[in-house]
Amino acid sequence: MNNTTPDSAAPHLLDWPVLLAKLSTIEAALAELRSQQAIRDWYSTGEVANLLGKAEFTVREWCRLGRVRAEKRGSGRGAFKAWVISHNELQRLERDGLLPLNLGVR
Repeated sequence: MNNTTPDSAAPHLLDWPVLLAKLSTIEAALAELRSQQAIRDWYSTGEVANLLGKAEFTVREWCRLGRVRAEKRGSGRGAFKAWVISHNELQRLERDGLLPLNLGVR
């Protein structure tokens, strides 16, 4: 019996240009994911909203009401300062949730 296979059953040769293009696309997607998950010292309310799946308005209200420990810092876009949230506070928020609402009770 002959162990050779007919030409139609021969394995296809690898298409290296296509494989290299796909690999490049995968590497670019991984780099994008890494940059999105990079740990930063401070996050904007928009970034925190995206990470938590909330509206930016909601995160700003949490800051305003003291439900999240945040600071006002210059945003570089005019005279108004913007809320920023530290990485440690973001971790605390994810772990423990919002701080209790303080309605001026002292």
